Amino acid sequence: MLSALSSLQPRQLAAQVLNFALVLSTAFMLWKGLSVVTDSPSPIVVVLSGSMEPAFQRGDLLFLWNRGLDTQIGEIVVYNVRGKDIPIVHRVVRRFGGGDTPLRLLTKGDNNAADDTELYARGQSYLNRSKDVIGSVVGYIPFVGYVTILLSEYPWLKTVMLGLMGLTVVLQRE
Repeated sequence: MLSALSSLQPRQLAAQVLNFALVLSTAFMLWKGLSVVTDSPSPIVVVLSGSMEPAFQRGDLLFLWNRGLDTQIGEIVVYNVRGKDIPIVHRVVRRFGGGDTPLRLLTKGDNNAADDTELYARGQSYLNRSKDVIGSVVGYIPFVGYVTILLSEYPWLKTVMLGLMGLTVVLQRE
């Protein structure tokens, strides 16, 4: 492999590196465009636990929509707990307010015995729909997100995968 890399002319090598940068920047722009269209900072998330079984399994890829702020009981939402960076996918079991007052939601995992008040930030007994919820689930693809789980559980896989992707792009002949 190294001999193939060293046999490339500087111009060819630069073209391959720029091609790789183009692929990465295109993926980034698609992500940001999807964020704008869905009005969600994270328009696609992966289910990380079994708390929503049987509705969603660990590794399911979820598509979110955050344009309608009138969330109903039974709707599945994804929210971030204040001070933590891990999104949680749970079902709305109660709603308070709405209209002139801010809509507040109480959520619970389908596979959990109790509601999510223990998961919320200290002193928080409900979710503020406009501040805490990052989107409602509108679709999913089963198990596709399992790659993300593997990459987060085994960080060395990220390096291997990025290295292989980089080598593939650089060594690819046009």
